[in-house]
Amino acid sequence: MLGDVLPLPLAALLLVLAAGLTALAWYHHPAWVPRRLPRWRLRLPRWRRRRRADRSAGTTTAAVLPRPRAGDDAVPTGGPGSSVADRLAAEGRYAEAVRERLRDMVRRLAAAGAVTPRPGMTVTELTDAAARARPPVAPPLRAAGTIFTELWYAQRPAAAGHDRRMRELADDLDRALATPPPDGSSP
Repeated sequence: MLGDVLPLPLAALLLVLAAGLTALAWYHHPAWVPRRLPRWRLRLPRWRRRRRADRSAGTTTAAVLPRPRAGDDAVPTGGPGSSVADRLAAEGRYAEAVRERLRDMVRRLAAAGAVTPRPGMTVTELTDAAARARPPVAPPLRAAGTIFTELWYAQRPAAAGHDRRMRELADDLDRALATPPPDGSSP
């Protein structure tokens, strides 16, 4: 077989040499290496696929809207000290409190009909959509989006001042939403 054609030490040397060349090519030329190796997926039986689809129906939410948490009956919508953001701020988790305050602001905008959040919408897209529908909400939303972006995308450390500013911006947003829309329709 192979030992009849090539001596065994030479075959071993050629295999080691081939492995070394492959390793060098892999290291120096990663562009030809696939980013993710193909994965074979196990096909579920039809009855399990149907059950999984039924379970996940109607669970689409916007990226900035809150997700239910274990132990929370509902996300509180008012009252000092009762919201998720207030609890996070009390624990010193200011970046998460800022995120929750922004989510609460988006919920208020959606309830007022100023914006219809879609899954995957960015803060900038939400701000632009809300500003087109209700121009007075643009300044507080842009400022809140800037704070959120600095903390979550630029990964700057969060402080109590960020949370305090987000509270002020949420109050400004409430005042802006209290004014009637420019077209005269009710909120």
